[in-house]
Amino acid sequence: MAKDSKEDKFEQFEVWLNREIEETLDDLIEAEFSAPLLNDEFRKSFAERHPDSLPGRIYFPNLLRLQGEMIKLQDWVVERNAKVLIICEGRDSAGKGGVIKRITQRLDPRVARAVALPKPSEREMSQWYFQRYVPHLPAGGEMVLFDRSWYNRAGVERVMGFASEEQVEQFFQDVTEFERMLVRSGIILLKYWFSITDEEQQFRFNMRIHDPMKQWKLSPMDLESRIRWEQYTKAKEEMFERTSIPEAPWYIVEGNDKKRERLNCMEHILSKIPYHEIPHEKITLPERVFNPDYERRTLPDDLYVPKVY
Repeated sequence: MAKDSKEDKFEQFEVWLNREIEETLDDLIEAEFSAPLLNDEFRKSFAERHPDSLPGRIYFPNLLRLQGEMIKLQDWVVERNAKVLIICEGRDSAGKGGVIKRITQRLDPRVARAVALPKPSEREMSQWYFQRYVPHLPAGGEMVLFDRSWYNRAGVERVMGFASEEQVEQFFQDVTEFERMLVRSGIILLKYWFSITDEEQQFRFNMRIHDPMKQWKLSPMDLESRIRWEQYTKAKEEMFERTSIPEAPWYIVEGNDKKRERLNCMEHILSKIPYHEIPHEKITLPERVFNPDYERRTLPDDLYVPKVY
């Protein structure tokens, strides 16, 4: 009987771990967990809404494997002086940031970087529309991931009335040729749309409202997007129709299950770039040089951070 009780407790712990770990695990190696801040009602609701969520025993080994492949891709980009641009668009709370974080988590920030621009300044609003994005495009040996991009004009700017219909139409006329120019310049361009259902977005917004660690993610624009769901859908459909071109097609990533979303997107990126492992010379650690005449000075205590932990 005691054995069964222990097994039940272990199974309960495993279920809890699989549900909590994806959002609370800051780094897979250090395994630093933040305190779960959702109440029991939301925990139960989450479990009911995601009965087939990918188990941690499948998710984490595959995440590590794919991150290892991303390092090989990074090495190939540097070796070949390649230029990779990945555009991430989608509904609010669809998981773009989580995917970008897992892609770049183990990469060299001097090679792979994420770009999330704030709203344009008055000066930028007077520029050619694409101008503010151009300085962030990848140079040789770089990978850039846009967390939202020039497609703001076809989405939020259009739906919220920040751009006129004339400006939107001009965007549609310009963007395909702009992207063809990028591809002709040698940039590998991948465009992803992260998709979630109406009900899932509603649930995630409610979770953010009740989680102090995530309330900062909710902006007035996010809340307004709930009201204008259908307008965003129509804008998205026209965007796909007019901007998915052979040189730069759109790829849709289903995001109701964040774990599957991350793995599927990473697998697809790796499948679209013809990278291969770059051989490296074996690293040997040189011996330290000791100077017998050097005496290390004692530094004052106030230079040190207090040992609170």
